[in-house]
Amino acid sequence: MNKRKIINDPVYGFITISSDLLYDLVDHPFLQRLRRIKQLGLADIVYPGALHTRFHHALGAMHLMSQALRALQEKGHLIWEPELEAAQAAILLHDLGHGPFSHVLESVMLPGVEHESITLAMMKELNRQMNGRLDIAIQMFEGTYPRKFFHQMISSQLDMDRMDYLNRDSFYTGVIEGSIGADRLIKMLDISHDQLVIEEKGLLSIENFLHARRLMYWQVYLHKTLLSAQAMLTQILFRARELVQSGEKLFATPDFERFLHNEFKLEDFDTLPDLMEAFNGLDDNDVWASVKGWKTHQDPVLSVLCRKLLNRDLFKIQFYKERPGNEVLEPLRKQLRSAGVKEEELHFFLIEGETANLSYAKEQDPIRVKMKNGVLLDIADASDIPTIEALTKIVRKYYVCWAKNVSLRG
Repeated sequence: MNKRKIINDPVYGFITISSDLLYDLVDHPFLQRLRRIKQLGLADIVYPGALHTRFHHALGAMHLMSQALRALQEKGHLIWEPELEAAQAAILLHDLGHGPFSHVLESVMLPGVEHESITLAMMKELNRQMNGRLDIAIQMFEGTYPRKFFHQMISSQLDMDRMDYLNRDSFYTGVIEGSIGADRLIKMLDISHDQLVIEEKGLLSIENFLHARRLMYWQVYLHKTLLSAQAMLTQILFRARELVQSGEKLFATPDFERFLHNEFKLEDFDTLPDLMEAFNGLDDNDVWASVKGWKTHQDPVLSVLCRKLLNRDLFKIQFYKERPGNEVLEPLRKQLRSAGVKEEELHFFLIEGETANLSYAKEQDPIRVKMKNGVLLDIADASDIPTIEALTKIVRKYYVCWAKNVSLRG
């Protein structure tokens, strides 16, 4: 069987699956599940075109990894073919641990368990099934492989993950400010002292990359309407879990029901043999089917929240520079009480939160520029644009969202 395949991608054109191992990974149920998880969760509520999936993103990141490593080889860096394959495998699998609606439901479905930890557990299970063919890929993913720049290409501020999701999310949302020119960025990559660096002539491309990331966060990932929808979906799941724990019977698909009834820990994936398979049975469809089923449930909190989300009757949301106090919250509580919301149910209809946008984490993970004289400088020091330094500051915004037109009476 010919396992060398070409896939037509709307962002990059043709993507090549260049080895038997990569084909087997793409074909595996663990990766195929990502077809059923949207990359941007509920963002199509704001941007109707944002319907692309984690599967799209995984293939795109693999493609960029291949392009970047070939560019480094052309500059004289010795990269063995097994390393090339392993790095592509690692980035292809980097999102396996995402649950339905990606980041939105992590705090509800698996509190305290990061998706990266589940990804690693799933990679190890794949490695077991494939008789150790992913040994190097796992080392690269974990950061234990001797050549450290490979891990930077998988997870850093200059990784193939970010390059693809900025390009892809910009393409599908239509927010052109997020477009980063990945081709030029990749051509400007280099390695110095086992670090991934950018050549001095790529300075403008990196500046554009950081600004694009900042704009995409405010315009897409932290868009206030999206935050409202995410808060509503989170409250729906919290209410559903509260009801099942009190003995209520709720419709849910078998795998989803299991996660609603239990709070699993990371170690449970090792001790419960079928838990990983159950997790791999979860996708966005389980949640939507449940939300549609719950819209007629006898519990008014659950049914009202579900109907509102399904009909895009979203909570009103307001941003604040400081954490809002009682002078903001009490009038809203009063409004909700007059609409029939009980005191113990107010938190389902009045939600406080905060967002933080850090475009460039200089201290934790610096981007190094290789100057023409060979000296390595931080991007903030190499650039003559003062806003680069400004991007190293965390910008926080606080918000309150509430049900403006709600009635829970009789």
